[in-house]
Amino acid sequence: MRAVDIIRKKREGVELSADELGFIVRGFSSGSIPDYQVSAWLMAVFLRGMSGAETIALTEEMRRSGAVLDLGDIPGSKVDKHSTGGVGDKTSLVIAPAVAACGVTVPMISGRGLGHTGGTLDKLESIPGFQVRLSPDSFKKQLAEIHVALMGQTENLVPADRKLYALRDVTATIESYPLIASSIMSKKLAEDIDGLVLDIKTGSGAFMKDQPKAEALARVMVDLGNAFGVKVTALITDMNQPLGEWVGNALEVVECLEVLKGRGPSDLVRLCEELSAYCLLLGGAAPGLDQGRKMYREAIASGKALQKFRDIVRFQGGDVAAVDDCDLLPRARHEAPIASPAAGFIQSMDTEKIGIAMSVLGAGREEVDSVIDHAVGMRVLKKIGDRVDRGEPLATVYYNDESRYREALRRLLESWAFSNEASPRPDLIKNTVC
Repeated sequence: MRAVDIIRKKREGVELSADELGFIVRGFSSGSIPDYQVSAWLMAVFLRGMSGAETIALTEEMRRSGAVLDLGDIPGSKVDKHSTGGVGDKTSLVIAPAVAACGVTVPMISGRGLGHTGGTLDKLESIPGFQVRLSPDSFKKQLAEIHVALMGQTENLVPADRKLYALRDVTATIESYPLIASSIMSKKLAEDIDGLVLDIKTGSGAFMKDQPKAEALARVMVDLGNAFGVKVTALITDMNQPLGEWVGNALEVVECLEVLKGRGPSDLVRLCEELSAYCLLLGGAAPGLDQGRKMYREAIASGKALQKFRDIVRFQGGDVAAVDDCDLLPRARHEAPIASPAAGFIQSMDTEKIGIAMSVLGAGREEVDSVIDHAVGMRVLKKIGDRVDRGEPLATVYYNDESRYREALRRLLESWAFSNEASPRPDLIKNTVC
């Protein structure tokens, strides 16, 4: 078997066998197939696509490229939630403890910020002492004791995906449904879960800006999960404006704590409730969505979800006192309002540009080894459909570095568009794929 023959075959649109896909993945992982040949294969896949059988085979090869967790000795259903990423997208910090408080085990392997989007691990690390690097044994021990753990991908978990993703990032082959689906699902399937709830973002701040494309990706991922015996439901949700009010790592932790304490902005509260209800449904804890929503609300009202978050922080080495005293979280030295340059109604928001501005400010990574400033970010005061007067604050920016602030401000001032008539507010949940 030769890589060049497999590349040619895919270039011509011919379906590859499981053996051929395994040859590519294993060869690339071991270094016996060079980057330039795998780059050619990725471009052929990008242009020609993959069949369902090919996507399943690729996912299985990637899943088996490293260690696979075995959670069989932990009783009950295991359910995870995954988001394709956005700006202010912080729901995991609420959903994981809330669902666990309702009796479903949540093994959540999360990621860091990517491009203009925020990362769950970066938010958690704004809690002093919080450790996201857990060994598989520590991860399993924590799941057995408190039914929830949030950690980063280990070196031995789906290593083929890390190599392939890095190559996709520099060969313009990111936006391929089968490659995206196999990348995400190989990691999730390596968790040994029974159910998975997907939050597929669409809009100006999402990777999939077009709703039909987001739905097509959701369909591939749901079918892929089902092929492996994992129950999967995908919600298509709005990312035409930041989720909630706060953007930035420590600031988003504070907002999530507000939700866990029974407060918080309505859009964030609603999405956390809906995603949690689906987790409880897939996990068998709730017979229907209405019951799942009720269970979520009870976990919040009783304080059980908040206590579960405290448990997570304690088990993973964080300062539990910061859960109740948010002044112990990182705080920026300066704050400044963004004055509206016009009067009228907010017509649209360039959410990707807002996310990039936050990265410039220091909340995200401009390079792989960039150091995150957990304290910086912004509070969004005006969103789509809101009336605003000229000079009225659109947002408040929290910053530490003056030069970074000036560059971020320039981008932020270009992020709001205005009209003389009120625009309809975007639907938060646009569709469900299952």
